[in-house]
Amino acid sequence: MKYMIGVDIGTTSTKAVLYNEEGNMIDQSLIEYPLLTPTVDISEEDPDKICHAVQSTIRNVVLAQNLEAKHIKFVAFSAQMHSLIVMNHNHQRLTHSITWADNRAQAVVEKLKHTDQSIAIYQKTGTPIHAMSPLSKMMWLKEEETELFQKAAQFVDIKSYILYQLTGRWVMDWSIASATGLMNLKTKKWDQDILRLLELEESQLPQLVPTTTRLEFKDQQVAESLGLSKNVPIVVGASDGVLSNLGVNRFRKGEVALTIGTSGAIRTVVDKPLIDPEGRTFCYVLDESHYVIGGPVNNGAVVLRWLRDELLADEVEVAKRLGIDSYHLISKIAERVEPGSKGLLFHPYLTGERAPLWTSDARGSFIGLTLAHRKEHMIRAVLEGVVFNLYSVFMALSEIIGDTPYKISATGGFSKSAVWRQMVSDVFNCHVDIPTHNESSCLGACIIGLKAMGEIENYDIVEKWITSTHVHSPNLAYHEVYQQLIPIFNDISLSLSETYRNLAQFQRKNNLK
Repeated sequence: MKYMIGVDIGTTSTKAVLYNEEGNMIDQSLIEYPLLTPTVDISEEDPDKICHAVQSTIRNVVLAQNLEAKHIKFVAFSAQMHSLIVMNHNHQRLTHSITWADNRAQAVVEKLKHTDQSIAIYQKTGTPIHAMSPLSKMMWLKEEETELFQKAAQFVDIKSYILYQLTGRWVMDWSIASATGLMNLKTKKWDQDILRLLELEESQLPQLVPTTTRLEFKDQQVAESLGLSKNVPIVVGASDGVLSNLGVNRFRKGEVALTIGTSGAIRTVVDKPLIDPEGRTFCYVLDESHYVIGGPVNNGAVVLRWLRDELLADEVEVAKRLGIDSYHLISKIAERVEPGSKGLLFHPYLTGERAPLWTSDARGSFIGLTLAHRKEHMIRAVLEGVVFNLYSVFMALSEIIGDTPYKISATGGFSKSAVWRQMVSDVFNCHVDIPTHNESSCLGACIIGLKAMGEIENYDIVEKWITSTHVHSPNLAYHEVYQQLIPIFNDISLSLSETYRNLAQFQRKNNLK
């Protein structure tokens, strides 16, 4: 028996999962690290702590099972998108890793959006113009941190940084690169027009490689520190979002993967690059013949945590006394409220928003409050608001592909809530299943690994590996209620764009943290 290791380098933690050749999870290890957020716009993390987490989690799963290096088929990687690290000529970093959540490039983004260049950049790269993207971060550095920008020998992402520590090579896979705003989707090369815009040389970026690329450890000592040997292949892999679609067996036409964790996302796989004329969705690479289109949202379960911590102290205390999880109690309260929350709408933009608005200036709100509303209506409205926002992205996907997807697999912490799961089915009017595999990106990395090793030609093998814990069917009466409210929800968010901008400027001016 041989084993596969899938490693997912996340925003707040890294997880390594050990699988056998039948796709069964044998062991896993998780190590967390802090986000550095000294102001409302800054979101960074220490790349060396992440590198240590990667090395430690791999070593932990190997040692926990008393495995020898010869038992390991490969190590394959998944990683967060949109990170940026500035390196000097001695391969030393000049910055922390600037994460997708960093908003310091917002002012630069607003200027870029009002130029013809923004449309051309989006159409060529598939990356929406937003402060999250490395392109925007690099433009901000060029304008606001000129001295640092001029010292830069290379601009890399967190996975490139870690792979360099392991292999001694600076590479970036097509999937991660397609989320930078710098790679041309058609040529799968760094776009020369964009490089000229930034006044960069191609040598200042990592070498672009397919997601199935195999690398070697740079020496035996590095390999042995992980409990491995130099001849264990390292598969570069892809980004966490596109790999999640693989890991939940949703890579065919009409199939959708939806995630609601701290943030959220909805994605579907297509066989060629598809760009939204209205700029609402991304298009990222999975491999040579598969692309993933969709949209990420900033505000998933983080909004529910805010609701619990700031507004539901009494309920949290009751949950403690009853010995039950506070989120379970919150879900039970929401379950007692009729769909639509008596016309109360919640726009969940507490941390700005990516899809479908693509502005860091978006702000949250309750709209429609009357004397008839109680706290329980506010709870359900928060859950509905998160789903309504994802549904807006879903409708954009339907327009782009010319069809309505019919099957959804949902993952993330929200899947513990029966009422939230059913709400997704009712809003989307789709069957929704919850896969047994929680670590879909790690499993997706291993599937890419099998393709890299030449052991599979397509991804059909995952069909044998995935089962469901819950399956939900839509309630048509509830769907009709939601169909009345969703256009109102969307109209409000669009009409408040100027108001969002004014509020955000006020908050930044007054140094809101």
